Amino acid sequence: MSKLRSYTKACICFVLWAAMAVSLSAQTFEMLRGFDSTNGAFPWAPLVQASDGNFYGTATNGGNPACVWSGGYYSGCGTVFQITPSGKLTTIFFFDGTNGSFPLAGLVQAANGNFYGTTSDGGTGNFEGLCPNNCGTIFTITPSGTLTTLYNFSYTDGAYPAGAALILGSDGNYYGTTSGGGAVNAGTFFVMTPSGTLTTLYTFTGGDDGAAPYGGLIQTLDGNFYGTTWTGGANQFGTVFTFTPNGTLTTLHTFDNTDGSYPYAGLVQLDGGDFYGVTEEGGTYNYGTVFKINLSGKLTTLYSFSGGLDGDTPVSTLIRATDGNLYGTASYDGLYPNFGTVFEITPSGELTTLFNLDSTDGSYPYAALVQATNGGFYGATFGGGSGARKGNCKYFGCGEVFSLSVGLGPFVETVPTSGNVGAAVRILGTDLKGATSVTFNGTAATFAVLSKSEIETSVPPGATAGPVRVTTTVKGTKNTLKSNTTFQVTE
Repeated sequence: MSKLRSYTKACICFVLWAAMAVSLSAQTFEMLRGFDSTNGAFPWAPLVQASDGNFYGTATNGGNPACVWSGGYYSGCGTVFQITPSGKLTTIFFFDGTNGSFPLAGLVQAANGNFYGTTSDGGTGNFEGLCPNNCGTIFTITPSGTLTTLYNFSYTDGAYPAGAALILGSDGNYYGTTSGGGAVNAGTFFVMTPSGTLTTLYTFTGGDDGAAPYGGLIQTLDGNFYGTTWTGGANQFGTVFTFTPNGTLTTLHTFDNTDGSYPYAGLVQLDGGDFYGVTEEGGTYNYGTVFKINLSGKLTTLYSFSGGLDGDTPVSTLIRATDGNLYGTASYDGLYPNFGTVFEITPSGELTTLFNLDSTDGSYPYAALVQATNGGFYGATFGGGSGARKGNCKYFGCGEVFSLSVGLGPFVETVPTSGNVGAAVRILGTDLKGATSVTFNGTAATFAVLSKSEIETSVPPGATAGPVRVTTTVKGTKNTLKSNTTFQVTE
């Protein structure tokens, strides 16, 4: 099964460069660091802001030139990197194939500060040679770059864990999907303990239940998981599904192309209600859509991309920002054809293009954005950028990490976003050393400031669902920071 229809399209367009990029006057776009193959190439996955205030991510290729992926077309099996908010990049790990290759998914940080991630190829698992480059891995890695392979997929239990990152479930285990493998190479749904014991909970059939669940999962307060399959379903254009924690699947919606097709990205939920997502193709002009879908499966197409100034082929999961709107990327087109855009869309479907890429500042923004606790957005492009145009990057560039400010203020983020009374919670922020109080929807909590970017606390008795607030006093100035999502107090 193809990794992604758009991946082929990008390869065709690599030599078609254009002139200059422009941004709307209210936005500030900044190139932070370009990849040059030696430090990685072609970042596909979103960054994650860690408890140390820096960002961590993966590059699908580059790094170790002796590691050859896919018949030798790209050298280097990918990297894990750290980048500061100001753009200082450090490559902390180089994949060599035996420990994985081609990391398409991002990372998730555990409570101990280490990260969990996957590689879509490589490792040592390969049942009867069914995976040309072996079937992929799950790993954990420290912020300083010590990697441990936790699991090697072997095809029968799944293969090619591509797309979105693992998610930490409410039970303390990690959940995810593979895009292939299983009984008919249509993908699987699995759970893994933090130490690496994996159980396959469901094997997709490629029929009405869909196939190739690239987009990853989100878990709702009832414990169920929601996601998309890129293809399959009754019309073979993909589905939206829900899983119970034990692996019982319900198909909520089957796309028919008029309402979108090939939803590569996952979903985002707003305030415990409707989900929002994108499709790679389909809609009015067949260039992709933005949709919302409720818990019972009623889907509404909010926006159809035209393939012009608004871009086309959105493959990155939308994020909800602190202003209540959704932000995302379109992989191609825009003001400079084929290079892509960054956009904002309201929950009702009003879309605004925020920035047009022109290849010198990056191109093909496949990765989802992340809103940092300073209020700005950070992202990565698959191609283009300011890195050296040499080796594998000589035609189109190896990608760029960028920031985009739209004037949103700083906030705090809780990890996790729900918990019962007494549960440990980490609060991430930008300047927390002067913290004087922490409240959960108005209920005071005890806390300890670990660093300027991290506070340790727990859910206090009497807390109810609502925002977490941190009050700081710096040089006599009092400021209150609010969490970017509602913290849900569970029983």
